[in-house]
Amino acid sequence: MYKRELLKGSTETLLLSLLAREPMYGYRLVKDMNRLSGGYFRFKEGTLYPALHRLEKEGLVDGRWQPARSGQQRRYYFITGQGQRALEARQNEWRRFSRAVDRVIRMETV
Repeated sequence: MYKRELLKGSTETLLLSLLAREPMYGYRLVKDMNRLSGGYFRFKEGTLYPALHRLEKEGLVDGRWQPARSGQQRRYYFITGQGQRALEARQNEWRRFSRAVDRVIRMETV
């Protein structure tokens, strides 16, 4: 239950982080997320595509159909300049949040 709630609040930041490296299509995003998280994040279409559509609607990513090596069309997602700025802000906030949580868990004072 907690994992689902944590993921819900982090999905878009995780996707922006991957797309900041390079444009990707949906299946690749799922595979990279799974691999890089050591299997902790196992995105499904019901999580991935609504998040990508929200990011696209907010102007943080741009989706474009492009031909794959196989000749099929794939929708690649690219982070926008606005998305890069949003990612930096989210990463900074995540660092502050995780440090604060860690201090409480360890019962440390500032």
